[in-house]
Amino acid sequence: MEHPLLQTRRQFLGRGTAGLGVAALASLLRPGLLRAADGAVGAAHGPHFAPTARRVIYLTQAGAPSQLDLFDPKPGLRERFRQELPDSVRGGQRLTGMTSGQKSFPIAPSPFSFRSHGRSGLGLSELLPHIGSVADEICLVRSMHTEAINHDPAMTLLQTGSQNAGRPSMGSWLSYGLGSENADLPTFVVMISRPSGPGNAQPLHERMWGAGFLPSQHQGVRFSPGRDPVLYLSNPPGMTSERRRGMLDDLAELNRQKLADYQDPETQTRIAQYELAFRMQTSVPGLTDFSGEPGSTFELYGPESRKPGTFAANCILARRLAERDVRFIQLYHRGWDQHTDLPAHIRPQVHDTDQPSAALVKDLRQRGLLDDTLVVWGGEFGRTVFSQGELTETNFGRDHHPRCYSVWLAGGGIRPGTVYGETDDFSYNVVRDPVHLHDLNATILHCLGLDHERLTFRHLGRDYRLTDIQGNVVRGILG
Repeated sequence: MEHPLLQTRRQFLGRGTAGLGVAALASLLRPGLLRAADGAVGAAHGPHFAPTARRVIYLTQAGAPSQLDLFDPKPGLRERFRQELPDSVRGGQRLTGMTSGQKSFPIAPSPFSFRSHGRSGLGLSELLPHIGSVADEICLVRSMHTEAINHDPAMTLLQTGSQNAGRPSMGSWLSYGLGSENADLPTFVVMISRPSGPGNAQPLHERMWGAGFLPSQHQGVRFSPGRDPVLYLSNPPGMTSERRRGMLDDLAELNRQKLADYQDPETQTRIAQYELAFRMQTSVPGLTDFSGEPGSTFELYGPESRKPGTFAANCILARRLAERDVRFIQLYHRGWDQHTDLPAHIRPQVHDTDQPSAALVKDLRQRGLLDDTLVVWGGEFGRTVFSQGELTETNFGRDHHPRCYSVWLAGGGIRPGTVYGETDDFSYNVVRDPVHLHDLNATILHCLGLDHERLTFRHLGRDYRLTDIQGNVVRGILG
């Protein structure tokens, strides 16, 4: 009679969820039992309405690409070279510690020319001829804005909807909400490319693709170049596949006994992840073997595409993951943080990313995948029109600028050949159709059939969501 009184609070709450253990075991033995309406395994919700996209490839440009030099032409600024940025434009904006001590804020026009591309007449920098070749496939949003002014909080906000660490990343939210369509690969895959230029490569912390307070099975799995794209994927010498299978069966039985005792959801996650890792030993080597790709693929993605770990090679791998119905594929490219010598330092970044980004759009289109794959290209904020440090005709830097920046999207229900939003004559403030980062995230979820207000998870007594308590779907960029 005393036994119920001796249970810990953790055990009491855990035993109240006894059905989870049965569900976990059932999902391993008969995965179809937990398929959502769209056929995915392990989905918490499934789509709230018919989606226009089944997967996302997010080309994350860490360090903040300069919208002034790539996407937002302001030819009138050339007449204002070295003039002071009017106080009425700056409006008392918060500055970073790198420019807060400057007594002068001279205007630094872009040294690069812009021209129109495609039937849509999309104006892009001379640095982006390849993205210009897919101008009629993309929607360019010039009116993005955010709050964070430094890289780490801005990247955390970009990934999780909050500047504070500990929230789930977008890929984790999608894994939680929609589940997996491929039982042999992770739902959420991350790759980080090596920049070839001298730009400041800001660090990327693993929490950027973490699951936060969601079950840990939803965190991103990082793929690295080399023999083992995932750490410890290969069996050690002397360990056969049969012995590994037997060991995992025994381990699963021990974990199931522990699950029966405590009903800890992390135990069921451990069971599922061991099984996924075993299946990946077969699926990943074939995925990352490019020997079957024709020469035309490497020509399309450019000269760096044969080098493992480059942005170009990772774009090819992203397409191969999309073909295998991986839900969320995130590529990070660092080195865009150009506080000094921007005209020289931005060129290698563009060399790394321009052709592969455009090639990915073309490749998805010709394979019939673009219509249900949403491609997103962008960073965490923009750059200032005024020069950081000394300004010359050929040399200047740009500081962080959260008030306006540009991203582009393609496929997956996005309206192609479109420019959305407008900035002022200085590319400093949004003057038409502002799009907050929460709005962008709400729109991405919408394309995947998810209502951002309904995709929630209760944690510490409140319901959380990717868009926090903000966000509106940007109807103007939808097809």
